[in-house]
Amino acid sequence: MAKVVLRKNNKIRRKLRVRKKIFGTSKKPRLSVYRTNKYCYGQIIDDSKGVTLVSLSLNDIKKLHKDKNKMEASFEIGKILAEKALEKKIKTAVFDRSSYYYHGRIKQIAEGAREGGLKL
Repeated sequence: MAKVVLRKNNKIRRKLRVRKKIFGTSKKPRLSVYRTNKYCYGQIIDDSKGVTLVSLSLNDIKKLHKDKNKMEASFEIGKILAEKALEKKIKTAVFDRSSYYYHGRIKQIAEGAREGGLKL
């Protein structure tokens, strides 16, 4: 029981440590990522207004990722998210990895967004 509580506390501490340094504005919004065992989610958020500008999930692009694994699908999420952001004239963003380490699917979303034309 104590290990579960300790891990949850560590996750919360990591998230707070990352978020105290990052704030999204209208010119440079925040690209926030969230992942579960099955899906990945990405949002571009303007914190000054408290508005989500663009959002996308693996569930939204199920048809595209049927023959791909989760890593490749996460890369596609980043790419499509960047394309949607560029349509709304968002060229730069701040990457918010939340409490996740920068590897695996989180890293793939960031690299996909960079390849899609978004500056992180």
